[in-house]
Amino acid sequence: MTVRIGVITWPGSLDDRDAQRAVRLAGAEPVALWHGSHDLDGVDALVLPGGFSYGDYLRSGAIAALSPIMTEVKEAAANGLPVLGICNGFQMLVEAHLLPGGLIRNDHQHFVRRDQKLTVENSDTAWTNQFKTGQEIVIPLKNGEGGYIASEETLDRLEGEGLVAFRYAGLNPNGSLRDIAGITNEAGNVVGLMPHPEHATEPGFGPDTSAAMRSGTDGLGFFTSAISAIVRVAA
Repeated sequence: MTVRIGVITWPGSLDDRDAQRAVRLAGAEPVALWHGSHDLDGVDALVLPGGFSYGDYLRSGAIAALSPIMTEVKEAAANGLPVLGICNGFQMLVEAHLLPGGLIRNDHQHFVRRDQKLTVENSDTAWTNQFKTGQEIVIPLKNGEGGYIASEETLDRLEGEGLVAFRYAGLNPNGSLRDIAGITNEAGNVVGLMPHPEHATEPGFGPDTSAAMRSGTDGLGFFTSAISAIVRVAA
């Protein structure tokens, strides 16, 4: 079967084309979708990409979370469609209450750009099943408002129910509580994270590794995981 993964573009999206390319490299067909539409074009999964939707006015992702297409995104997510929110897309997911918590200004008040080590905490989601729990991966990070926050009750629930998908390893780059870099919903079909897996999918363009400069492709596992999950359900 041909797996079709939609990538939604908002005014101010920066990484939508990168996400489309990552989908193609993983072996699926990328489908460009527009924020002002109510049509998901029958896609098998969705990516909400990074960027600065609406210039990050109000709170990052707050205006985009009210876009027309988010009505369909919420309904599709409730019905089990795999949805990945990357950076600004993660901010949209929390603003739309598809994931709990919030993202605030980095604690050091500076934009951060680095290749970031992550620990995979949950390998049983639609976007992480090609990883192993406890595996360390390296994914590029670039954000100014990436500090994950939530109430102590919510944090305890995320920890207790295994809903922390990724945790920062080595150092915490933005002050996220409990080093949380990404989370999942209870069903495991909706995942949001601040780092950018679409920037680590092709040799020559990813993070440096011990093998060679810019050879890191750990991000490809996100997209091959989604394809695997979709094919498994279809079978």
